[in-house]
Amino acid sequence: MGKKHIVLVTGGQRSGKSGYAQKLALSLTANPVYLATSRVWDEEFRERVLRHQADRGPEWTNIEEEKYLSRHDLNGRVVVIDCVTLWVTNFFFDNEGDTNRSLGELKEEFNKFTEQDAYLIFVTNEIGLGGVSPDVVQRRFTDLQGWLNQYIASRADEVVLMVSGHEICAIRILHKAKKIWYNRTYHKLCISYSFGIYCKILNWYFFTNCKTERRSTR
Repeated sequence: MGKKHIVLVTGGQRSGKSGYAQKLALSLTANPVYLATSRVWDEEFRERVLRHQADRGPEWTNIEEEKYLSRHDLNGRVVVIDCVTLWVTNFFFDNEGDTNRSLGELKEEFNKFTEQDAYLIFVTNEIGLGGVSPDVVQRRFTDLQGWLNQYIASRADEVVLMVSGHEICAIRILHKAKKIWYNRTYHKLCISYSFGIYCKILNWYFFTNCKTERRSTR
């Protein structure tokens, strides 16, 4: 793997994101890297981390990094970064809930890290899908997470949405050709005109598909 490639895998809790990311990594190399961003708060959590490492198997190179991913030279490697949410949490906590400062630092670190020629698979959460929290701190964190997800997605070559263990949507972007490929399990839609036309056709497709499915269930 000598060329930079960025994949963002997103979805709700227990949607199968990490499993998908790990399977993808193993399909690309026999010795992938697992870059864990969780902060180890106590010995009990440390034991949990060690159990997870053992479950993944000896083929994985395990790295623990709370914040500064760019410290690690991963050129030429396939890397699963799990996960963006915990990575954001560490900046948010250290900056005492300052979303603007945290977002700036996260973007800067992301840019440094992704300068490497590596196949980078970021796992994140769509925590905003769970409704609006009554807690102001949680709402600020949800905003921060959403802003960073958008930032990573705008720079990714692929964005994958996971629902109930299934890859529902994969968008592959060729930045030079300015084309977007939309893939479903049984359907491929290619649009090479403008993004506005793409959205209109995609909306029409979903509307027609949903109507057909509803009729077939009656």
